[in-house]
Amino acid sequence: MIGLGYPCENLTLKASTNHTLRLASLEEDRVRAKVAQNLEDLERILRWNYQKGFRLFRIGQHLIPFASHPRFPYNWERVHGEALTRLGSLARALGQRLSFHPGQYVNLGSPDPRVVERSLAELRYSAQVLDLLQARDGVLVVHLGGVYGDREGTLRRFVENLKGEREILGFLALENDERFWGIEEALRAAEALGVSVVVDTLHHALNPGRLSLEEALRLAFATWKGRPKVHLSSQDPKKRPGAHAFQVEEEDWERLLQALPQPAHVMVEAKGKEQGLPPGAEAFLRGKAPELSPQPTPFDRIP
Repeated sequence: MIGLGYPCENLTLKASTNHTLRLASLEEDRVRAKVAQNLEDLERILRWNYQKGFRLFRIGQHLIPFASHPRFPYNWERVHGEALTRLGSLARALGQRLSFHPGQYVNLGSPDPRVVERSLAELRYSAQVLDLLQARDGVLVVHLGGVYGDREGTLRRFVENLKGEREILGFLALENDERFWGIEEALRAAEALGVSVVVDTLHHALNPGRLSLEEALRLAFATWKGRPKVHLSSQDPKKRPGAHAFQVEEEDWERLLQALPQPAHVMVEAKGKEQGLPPGAEAFLRGKAPELSPQPTPFDRIP
Protein backbone atom coordinates (compact mmCIF):
# COMPACT_ATOMS: atom_id res chain seq x y z
CA MET A 1 0.00 0.00 0.00
CA ILE A 2 1.18 3.52 -0.80
CA GLY A 3 1.32 5.93 2.14
CA LEU A 4 1.42 9.70 1.68
CA GLY A 5 2.96 12.47 3.74
CA TYR A 6 4.16 16.06 3.60
CA PRO A 7 6.78 18.23 5.33
CA CYS A 8 7.00 20.53 8.32
CA GLU A 9 3.64 22.33 8.49
CA ASN A 10 -0.08 22.04 7.84
CA LEU A 11 -1.65 24.97 6.02
CA THR A 12 -5.19 23.87 6.82
CA LEU A 13 -4.51 23.92 10.56
CA LYS A 14 -2.08 26.86 10.35
CA ALA A 15 0.24 24.63 12.36
CA SER A 16 4.03 24.40 12.02
CA THR A 17 6.88 22.47 13.61
CA ASN A 18 9.34 25.13 12.46
CA HIS A 19 8.62 28.07 14.77
CA THR A 20 12.01 29.59 15.47
CA LEU A 21 13.82 32.74 16.59
CA ARG A 22 16.99 34.63 15.77
CA LEU A 23 20.33 33.54 17.14
CA ALA A 24 20.63 36.96 18.82
CA SER A 25 17.45 36.08 20.80
CA LEU A 26 18.71 32.69 21.99
CA GLU A 27 17.50 32.94 25.58
CA GLU A 28 16.07 30.03 27.53
CA ASP A 29 12.56 31.42 28.07
CA ARG A 30 12.19 32.35 24.41
CA VAL A 31 13.47 28.99 23.21
CA ARG A 32 11.17 27.09 25.55
CA ALA A 33 8.19 29.07 24.26
CA LYS A 34 9.05 28.18 20.65
CA VAL A 35 9.56 24.51 21.50
CA ALA A 36 6.21 24.43 23.31
CA GLN A 37 4.53 25.88 20.23
CA ASN A 38 6.26 23.40 17.92
CA LEU A 39 5.38 20.37 20.04
CA GLU A 40 1.77 21.45 20.43
CA ASP A 41 1.45 21.94 16.67
CA LEU A 42 3.12 18.58 16.03
CA GLU A 43 0.46 16.87 18.11
CA ARG A 44 -2.29 18.71 16.24
CA ILE A 45 -0.78 17.69 12.91
CA LEU A 46 -0.39 14.04 13.91
CA ARG A 47 -4.02 13.81 14.97
CA TRP A 48 -5.21 15.58 11.81
CA ASN A 49 -3.08 13.28 9.64
CA TYR A 50 -4.60 10.23 11.30
CA GLN A 51 -8.11 11.47 10.61
CA LYS A 52 -7.36 12.35 6.98
CA GLY A 53 -5.37 9.24 6.12
CA PHE A 54 -1.82 10.61 5.86
CA ARG A 55 0.79 8.14 7.04
CA LEU A 56 4.03 10.09 7.36
CA PHE A 57 5.21 13.52 8.39
CA ARG A 58 8.54 15.32 8.22
CA ILE A 59 9.29 17.30 11.37
CA GLY A 60 10.71 20.79 10.88
CA GLN A 61 14.41 21.14 11.56
CA HIS A 62 13.69 23.94 14.06
CA LEU A 63 11.57 21.76 16.33
CA ILE A 64 14.09 22.76 18.99
CA PRO A 65 15.61 25.92 17.51
CA PHE A 66 19.42 26.03 17.47
CA ALA A 67 19.63 22.82 19.51
CA SER A 68 22.96 21.94 17.86
CA HIS A 69 24.47 25.39 18.38
CA PRO A 70 27.22 25.81 21.02
CA ARG A 71 25.30 28.72 22.54
CA PHE A 72 22.13 26.72 23.18
CA PRO A 73 21.13 27.76 26.71
CA TYR A 74 19.94 24.55 28.40
CA ASN A 75 19.86 20.74 28.32
CA TRP A 76 17.06 20.23 25.82
CA GLU A 77 17.12 16.43 26.08
CA ARG A 78 16.44 16.52 29.81
CA VAL A 79 13.87 19.30 29.63
CA HIS A 80 11.89 18.06 26.60
CA GLY A 81 12.66 14.34 26.62
CA GLU A 82 9.44 13.29 28.37
CA ALA A 83 7.26 15.35 26.02
CA LEU A 84 9.06 13.92 22.98
CA THR A 85 8.64 10.37 24.24
CA ARG A 86 4.91 10.91 24.72
CA LEU A 87 4.62 12.40 21.23
CA GLY A 88 6.45 9.41 19.82
CA SER A 89 4.01 7.06 21.52
CA LEU A 90 1.15 9.03 20.01
CA ALA A 91 2.73 8.90 16.54
CA ARG A 92 3.07 5.12 16.76
CA ALA A 93 -0.51 4.73 17.96
CA LEU A 94 -1.69 6.80 15.01
CA GLY A 95 0.49 4.97 12.50
CA GLN A 96 2.60 8.04 11.66
CA ARG A 97 6.14 7.62 10.33
CA LEU A 98 8.39 10.55 11.28
CA SER A 99 11.47 11.99 9.61
CA PHE A 100 13.92 14.90 9.47
CA HIS A 101 15.62 16.47 6.45
CA PRO A 102 18.31 19.03 7.40
CA GLY A 103 19.00 21.75 4.84
CA GLN A 104 21.86 22.42 2.46
CA TYR A 105 24.04 23.79 5.28
CA VAL A 106 24.69 20.18 6.30
CA ASN A 107 27.67 19.31 4.14
CA LEU A 108 29.61 16.29 5.28
CA GLY A 109 31.92 16.16 2.28
CA SER A 110 33.29 19.65 2.92
CA PRO A 111 37.09 20.01 3.15
CA ASP A 112 36.53 22.50 5.99
CA PRO A 113 36.56 20.66 9.36
CA ARG A 114 34.41 23.40 10.92
CA VAL A 115 31.63 22.81 8.38
CA VAL A 116 31.84 19.07 8.98
CA GLU A 117 31.63 19.44 12.75
CA ARG A 118 28.62 21.77 12.52
CA SER A 119 26.99 19.32 10.12
CA LEU A 120 27.58 16.38 12.45
CA ALA A 121 26.21 18.36 15.39
CA GLU A 122 22.97 19.02 13.48
CA LEU A 123 22.63 15.38 12.51
CA ARG A 124 23.32 14.22 16.07
CA TYR A 125 20.56 16.52 17.30
CA SER A 126 18.15 15.17 14.67
CA ALA A 127 19.00 11.55 15.47
CA GLN A 128 18.62 12.19 19.19
CA VAL A 129 15.13 13.62 18.67
CA LEU A 130 14.14 10.55 16.63
CA ASP A 131 15.59 8.36 19.36
CA LEU A 132 13.62 10.15 22.09
CA LEU A 133 10.51 9.81 19.94
CA GLN A 134 11.35 6.08 19.74
CA ALA A 135 10.73 6.36 16.01
CA ARG A 136 11.94 2.90 15.06
CA ASP A 137 11.11 3.50 11.40
CA GLY A 138 12.22 7.14 11.51
CA VAL A 139 14.37 8.51 8.70
CA LEU A 140 17.04 11.21 8.62
CA VAL A 141 17.46 12.30 4.99
CA VAL A 142 20.68 13.98 3.87
CA HIS A 143 22.11 15.21 0.55
CA LEU A 144 25.73 14.55 -0.36
CA GLY A 145 26.36 18.30 -0.68
CA GLY A 146 29.01 20.05 -2.75
CA VAL A 147 31.69 18.62 -5.04
CA TYR A 148 34.65 20.96 -4.30
CA GLY A 149 36.38 20.20 -7.58
CA ASP A 150 37.10 16.58 -6.60
CA ARG A 151 34.16 14.18 -6.81
CA GLU A 152 35.96 11.08 -5.65
CA GLY A 153 37.78 12.84 -2.85
CA THR A 154 34.57 14.47 -1.65
CA LEU A 155 32.70 11.16 -1.71
CA ARG A 156 35.47 9.55 0.35
CA ARG A 157 35.39 12.41 2.88
CA PHE A 158 31.61 12.14 3.14
CA VAL A 159 31.82 8.45 3.99
CA GLU A 160 34.77 8.79 6.36
CA ASN A 161 33.14 11.65 8.27
CA LEU A 162 30.07 9.52 8.97
CA LYS A 163 31.76 6.26 9.87
CA GLY A 164 31.46 5.61 13.57
CA GLU A 165 28.38 7.85 13.97
CA ARG A 166 26.17 4.96 15.04
CA GLU A 167 23.24 7.07 16.23
CA ILE A 168 23.11 8.97 12.94
CA LEU A 169 23.61 5.89 10.77
CA GLY A 170 20.71 4.17 12.51
CA PHE A 171 18.31 6.61 10.84
CA LEU A 172 20.27 7.90 7.85
CA ALA A 173 19.10 7.81 4.23
CA LEU A 174 20.93 9.53 1.36
CA GLU A 175 19.10 11.51 -1.33
CA ASN A 176 20.09 12.41 -4.88
CA ASP A 177 20.12 16.07 -5.93
CA GLU A 178 19.37 17.98 -9.13
CA ARG A 179 22.92 19.21 -9.83
CA PHE A 180 25.85 17.26 -8.43
CA TRP A 181 25.02 13.80 -7.12
CA GLY A 182 22.75 11.33 -8.87
CA ILE A 183 21.30 8.05 -7.66
CA GLU A 184 24.33 5.99 -8.72
CA GLU A 185 26.67 8.03 -6.53
CA ALA A 186 24.22 8.09 -3.63
CA LEU A 187 24.08 4.31 -3.89
CA ARG A 188 27.87 4.07 -3.69
CA ALA A 189 28.00 6.14 -0.50
CA ALA A 190 25.02 4.32 0.99
CA GLU A 191 26.62 0.92 0.37
CA ALA A 192 29.82 2.05 2.07
CA LEU A 193 27.86 3.24 5.12
CA GLY A 194 25.19 0.53 5.21
CA VAL A 195 22.30 3.00 4.90
CA SER A 196 19.35 3.53 2.57
CA VAL A 197 18.72 5.74 -0.48
CA VAL A 198 15.75 8.03 -1.11
CA VAL A 199 14.89 8.76 -4.75
CA ASP A 200 13.70 12.31 -5.36
CA THR A 201 11.74 12.17 -8.61
CA LEU A 202 12.20 15.83 -9.60
CA HIS A 203 15.91 15.73 -8.88
CA HIS A 204 16.21 12.53 -10.86
CA ALA A 205 14.39 14.05 -13.83
CA LEU A 206 16.95 16.88 -13.85
CA ASN A 207 19.99 14.72 -13.05
CA PRO A 208 19.25 11.13 -14.11
CA GLY A 209 22.75 9.92 -14.90
CA ARG A 210 22.47 6.58 -16.70
CA LEU A 211 19.34 5.38 -14.89
CA SER A 212 15.69 5.48 -15.80
CA LEU A 213 13.29 6.26 -12.96
CA GLU A 214 12.30 2.58 -12.87
CA GLU A 215 15.93 1.52 -12.52
CA ALA A 216 16.67 4.18 -9.89
CA LEU A 217 13.71 3.11 -7.76
CA ARG A 218 14.51 -0.59 -8.07
CA LEU A 219 18.13 -0.08 -6.98
CA ALA A 220 17.25 2.34 -4.17
CA PHE A 221 14.43 0.20 -2.81
CA ALA A 222 16.86 -2.72 -2.44
CA THR A 223 18.73 -0.67 0.21
CA TRP A 224 15.70 -0.52 2.55
CA LYS A 225 14.93 -2.99 5.30
CA GLY A 226 11.51 -1.44 5.97
CA ARG A 227 9.07 0.41 3.73
CA PRO A 228 11.04 2.46 1.15
CA LYS A 229 10.58 6.23 0.95
CA VAL A 230 10.33 8.39 -2.16
CA HIS A 231 10.20 12.17 -2.58
CA LEU A 232 7.68 13.45 -5.12
CA SER A 233 7.34 16.99 -6.43
CA SER A 234 6.74 18.97 -9.63
CA GLN A 235 8.78 21.76 -11.13
CA ASP A 236 7.57 25.32 -10.51
CA PRO A 237 7.57 26.69 -14.09
CA LYS A 238 8.37 30.22 -12.91
CA LYS A 239 11.42 29.36 -10.81
CA ARG A 240 14.88 27.81 -11.12
CA PRO A 241 15.20 24.13 -12.01
CA GLY A 242 14.47 22.05 -8.92
CA ALA A 243 12.08 24.55 -7.29
CA HIS A 244 8.91 22.89 -6.06
CA ALA A 245 5.47 23.83 -7.35
CA PHE A 246 2.49 24.41 -5.04
CA GLN A 247 0.89 21.16 -6.20
CA VAL A 248 2.19 17.96 -7.76
CA GLU A 249 1.13 17.58 -11.37
CA GLU A 250 -0.99 14.56 -12.25
CA GLU A 251 1.50 13.42 -14.88
CA ASP A 252 4.33 13.33 -12.30
CA TRP A 253 2.16 11.31 -9.94
CA GLU A 254 1.16 8.85 -12.67
CA ARG A 255 4.76 8.53 -13.76
CA LEU A 256 5.77 7.54 -10.25
CA LEU A 257 2.94 5.02 -9.92
CA GLN A 258 4.00 3.37 -13.17
CA ALA A 259 7.65 3.20 -12.08
CA LEU A 260 7.23 1.91 -8.52
CA PRO A 261 8.53 -1.65 -8.17
CA GLN A 262 6.66 -2.14 -4.86
CA PRO A 263 4.52 -0.20 -2.35
CA ALA A 264 6.28 2.79 -0.80
CA HIS A 265 5.91 5.82 1.43
CA VAL A 266 5.71 8.95 -0.70
CA MET A 267 6.72 12.31 0.76
CA VAL A 268 4.89 14.96 -1.26
CA GLU A 269 7.32 17.89 -1.37
CA ALA A 270 4.91 20.53 -2.62
CA LYS A 271 4.70 24.13 -1.46
CA GLY A 272 1.05 23.43 -0.73
CA LYS A 273 1.99 20.83 1.91
CA GLU A 274 -1.13 18.73 2.63
CA GLN A 275 -2.94 20.69 -0.09
CA GLY A 276 -0.31 19.80 -2.70
CA LEU A 277 -1.48 16.28 -3.55
CA PRO A 278 -1.94 15.58 -7.25
CA PRO A 279 -5.40 14.83 -8.65
CA GLY A 280 -6.32 11.23 -7.89
CA ALA A 281 -3.97 10.83 -4.95
CA GLU A 282 -6.79 11.42 -2.47
CA ALA A 283 -7.95 7.88 -3.18
CA PHE A 284 -4.91 6.65 -1.24
CA LEU A 285 -6.14 8.53 1.84
CA ARG A 286 -9.49 6.72 1.97
CA GLY A 287 -10.37 4.15 4.60
CA LYS A 288 -9.59 6.61 7.41
CA ALA A 289 -9.81 5.33 10.97
CA PRO A 290 -12.36 6.74 13.43
CA GLU A 291 -11.40 9.49 15.84
CA LEU A 292 -9.53 8.44 18.95
CA SER A 293 -11.49 8.78 22.17
CA PRO A 294 -10.69 9.91 24.73
CA GLN A 295 -7.79 12.09 23.59
CA PRO A 296 -4.83 12.73 25.90
CA THR A 297 -4.51 16.12 27.47
CA PRO A 298 -3.00 18.62 25.00
CA PHE A 299 0.40 20.19 25.59
CA ASP A 300 -0.71 23.08 27.75
CA ARG A 301 2.12 22.84 30.24
CA ILE A 302 5.21 21.76 28.33
CA PRO A 303 8.35 22.16 30.43
